[in-house]
Amino acid sequence: MQDEFDYIVVGGGSAGCVLANRLSESGADSVLLVEAGGPDDNWLFRMPLGFMMNAANPAYDWGYASEPDDKLAGRSLPVPRGRVLGGSSSVNGMIYMRGHSGDYDEWRQLGAAGWSYADVLPYFRRMESSWRGGDRFHGDQGPLAVTRVPGEHLLSDPIRRSVLAAGFAESADLSGEAQEGFSECEVTVDSRGRRSSTAAAYLRPAMKRPNLTVWSHTHVGRVAIADGRATGIEYRRDGRDGTAHARREVILSGGAYNSPQLLMLSGIGPGDQLAAHGIPVIRDVPAVGRNLAEHPLVYMSYAAREPTTFLRALRSDRAALSVLRWALTGKGAFASQITSGVLMLRTRPELERPDIQLVFLPVRLDAKMWHPFGPQQSHVLSVMVMQLHPESRGHVALRSADPMAAPRIDLNLLSTPRDFADIRGGIEAVRSIFAQSPLRDMVTDELAPGEGADLDDFIRRNLKITQHPAGTCRMGDDAAAVVDSMLRVKGVAGLRVVDASVMPSVPGANINAAVIMVAERASDLIRGIAPLPRDD
Repeated sequence: MQDEFDYIVVGGGSAGCVLANRLSESGADSVLLVEAGGPDDNWLFRMPLGFMMNAANPAYDWGYASEPDDKLAGRSLPVPRGRVLGGSSSVNGMIYMRGHSGDYDEWRQLGAAGWSYADVLPYFRRMESSWRGGDRFHGDQGPLAVTRVPGEHLLSDPIRRSVLAAGFAESADLSGEAQEGFSECEVTVDSRGRRSSTAAAYLRPAMKRPNLTVWSHTHVGRVAIADGRATGIEYRRDGRDGTAHARREVILSGGAYNSPQLLMLSGIGPGDQLAAHGIPVIRDVPAVGRNLAEHPLVYMSYAAREPTTFLRALRSDRAALSVLRWALTGKGAFASQITSGVLMLRTRPELERPDIQLVFLPVRLDAKMWHPFGPQQSHVLSVMVMQLHPESRGHVALRSADPMAAPRIDLNLLSTPRDFADIRGGIEAVRSIFAQSPLRDMVTDELAPGEGADLDDFIRRNLKITQHPAGTCRMGDDAAAVVDSMLRVKGVAGLRVVDASVMPSVPGANINAAVIMVAERASDLIRGIAPLPRDD
């Protein structure tokens, strides 16, 4: 096998697939993409509703869990991360959101020069092929397909009317001028009803190029560093150890858990921690693994008065026909997400941007396929209440010096009173919506938390996380930052990090779109191409 390349990208997820495409597109540079998981060749990856069946499948998930936490009633939370080409973009819920423009202006305020909203908007446009067409906010020529969720069968209209009756605004485009309010859901699904993961949108077309090599089922254990420069990687593939050399750069795109883990395994991280595991310290960087941000959430649920929820579509014969219709036409109930709509709201009027995201789901969370003459589940409406800007910060640490060992993930959720207050505010917002007609007439009881419940206790015992970890290799212009604004690891030449771990703070929305944008802009920085003109 070839063992020398111009660029080596470690991690074939949302960011890595983008980099593999952009760095190889000129044909002048050789690129190696290394992914620990396998190919995304299961048909369930392509069918949008297949994510419900692929969720936490051990064949495609790292199987991580957080450390037990007394603030969560002693619970350890599952930490889902895609282990497959396309990474989490191949297994997530496909919701496409960017967050508020102020989220990126905050990055600039935190020392990330060149990453304000005016700087990044051109890259959002470049990556998109939006159903809206091209305009100031959207692109129509990019690799990533973005379509709307047809909500007619998802109770979208009664939900919308109740949201407006409760006094909340409506937005025609949460990525446009009005970045607050209720809107239909957008997803990374193409016009043929196929998931538009980065593996499908970016990597698959690029794999025809002779200068791009993709190694799947390959676990990288260490970045090789000599005389202050990254020279390649040490890996295990097919049960054998090997080394690949990088003439120009090694780029880590393993995500907010694996990128800091690999830096630490390579001798870059908190010196005392590395020494405790017997790892020679190449550069003592206490910030590696710190600043872990995640979006905490709780689910609320209401008993439906009539059997009108999406559970009807899961009757076995209907489901079989839906799969067949999707396969033949790319249409039908299984050809998109099942989100009725999204509401971005402020729980306090003095806030400058939304602090809560509500995602309305016309189905119970534990919905199962059912047979006409078998036992049946009751019909339930669900709402995800997600906190967008948590104050709490966790960290990622080594469990051992074994590269195959999972990292230690301490989420440290609910560590401030404001985090409880924000989520309580989101719960009260949902209650105000379900108190309005027509939703008021469509439900009977609030099942969770339930009337009279102690909300803080409910939050503590039921809090979950999204798939939105960020911040563990923070970029910035201060001495404590792990990477600079060019995403270069400070103090080590030829080494960059490009993924959600470089974000100074987590954007206030589902973050897959932001990760792809980061990789798009990083690809220009790496190649020495002038950034796209700012959109002032």
